[in-house]
Amino acid sequence: MAEEMLAQGEEMFSWIPNAYIKYPCTHEGLRAAEMSVRRQIRVNMTLCFSQDQAAAVYAATDGSQSPVYVSPFVGRLDDHGGNGMDVVKNIKRMYQHGDGHVYVLAASIRHVDHLLASFALGVELATVPAKVLRDWAGKSFPMPDQDFKYKAVDARSEPLNPIPYKDLKINCPWQDFYIAPELTKAGIQKSVADYRSTLKRSA
Repeated sequence: MAEEMLAQGEEMFSWIPNAYIKYPCTHEGLRAAEMSVRRQIRVNMTLCFSQDQAAAVYAATDGSQSPVYVSPFVGRLDDHGGNGMDVVKNIKRMYQHGDGHVYVLAASIRHVDHLLASFALGVELATVPAKVLRDWAGKSFPMPDQDFKYKAVDARSEPLNPIPYKDLKINCPWQDFYIAPELTKAGIQKSVADYRSTLKRSA
């Protein structure tokens, strides 16, 4: 499986030399990432739902000549009652102990407060839906100040469960970390379903 991902990644990278190849934060995805960075292929590790997965990304891509991105899915964590921004915060804190080769891309942004919290935490990139950008523009593009406090609530204004920080040693072998949360499996299944639906529409 990892070898197949790598073969596809190498082909895609040949199309656009400054591309970032997406791999999932799974065992095979991390194997593919480890092989890719040795070939100087840039990678973005997607479907990240935990600090452990981000630690594994750091370890698997150690020595990369280019920045590596890890994409925690904030909104999908919120959907399941956890505070997705806590995972972003925990990853940023954990990476302070590293060499800086992995950047954080906040994904699954659902509303302006997600975006502002991402800015406040210093993420390097964020993928933001057009609706959220329009809402941000409608508020005159505010930026978080020193007093900014993120309100961790779901769509019904119910409090989200905090996700505590773990003191993980990111220089361990990536296989030492737990990298199989159920949300990643569900995310892969959704991606496959979306891809098949696209193929049907284009047929």
